[in-house]
Amino acid sequence: MTSVQANLTIAQDPEADALISRDPFALLIAMLLDQQFPMERAFAGPAKLLARFGTLDPVRVAEADPEAFADLAATPPAIHRYGRAMAGRIQQVAAHVVEHYDGDAEAIWTTAKGPDELIRRLVALPGFGEQKARIFAALLGKQLGVRPRGWREAIGPYAAPGTFRSVADVVDAESLAKVRAFKQAAKAAAKASAQ
Repeated sequence: MTSVQANLTIAQDPEADALISRDPFALLIAMLLDQQFPMERAFAGPAKLLARFGTLDPVRVAEADPEAFADLAATPPAIHRYGRAMAGRIQQVAAHVVEHYDGDAEAIWTTAKGPDELIRRLVALPGFGEQKARIFAALLGKQLGVRPRGWREAIGPYAAPGTFRSVADVVDAESLAKVRAFKQAAKAAAKASAQ
């Protein structure tokens, strides 16, 4: 499977969006950070790390001193609400990419034999559960053209066209607002059903 060059606008910041558009490892980090944190700030996180650390080479990230790397991630403005914990998770993802994909994050999706294998590979990443894997696979399909046969069926609702369910559907400020509204409505419905 190949991917196309994307012009992502998820961070709503030209520099941060350019980075996640050209650097597959930066995009993986951004997706990792997209939890319990505003999505546009999560997707801006890799640009902050690059500015502070000087590189997003998975080998260098994996080998960095954990305390020093955590300090960089937690320095205000932090890359995440839980900057230090996320720094450790980023280093785990980097180590996984180095060990399993020879440091080439894009190989996770370009060498997968189909959508099921892609999802399995994403679920295997530290910090990526089933739902995050499906959202990221939908993002790859919808915005980077990674569409192996049966991808929509394998991924499920996040791959449905014309929806505003997740980060996979964010292409501008308007769609970001629609996704945020969808998430708030889903959270409210879950809270109501729990009561």
